[in-house]
Amino acid sequence: MLSFETAHNLANAVLREGRRRNSSPLTVAVLDAGGHPVVLLREDGAGFIRPDIASGKAWGALGLGFSSRGVASVAARVPAFFTALTVAAEGRVFPAPGGVLLRTPADGVVGAVGVSGDSSDVDEACAIAAALEVGLAPEPFEPSA
Repeated sequence: MLSFETAHNLANAVLREGRRRNSSPLTVAVLDAGGHPVVLLREDGAGFIRPDIASGKAWGALGLGFSSRGVASVAARVPAFFTALTVAAEGRVFPAPGGVLLRTPADGVVGAVGVSGDSSDVDEACAIAAALEVGLAPEPFEPSA
């Protein structure tokens, strides 16, 4: 189970990592394993659509069972499938890196974190670093870029 405390700590760790990297203002969404929002934080200066993007990255990762980097890969390789998926998901899936699955050894997938605001690679790196900081196993485990 993903507790509120862990989700809150994770979201704050994402923002700290973003500041450490001197990123653009970030938005972070933490969802439980059922895709329900637990925490949503948007830094001053982050665009008003960033919460939807961050949530879409996390929601798509949960729905498909792999990171939003993988979702982007599927969208590029099989565009007809992704178009159908977008319709089935009512537009909630966002195909860009920054959505990371969260696991624990005891419970498996307990949720996902989505980050938006900087380049997708920076978003993903902040999510992964934060997950490791709070003791969760992210998927992917390391940023690709």
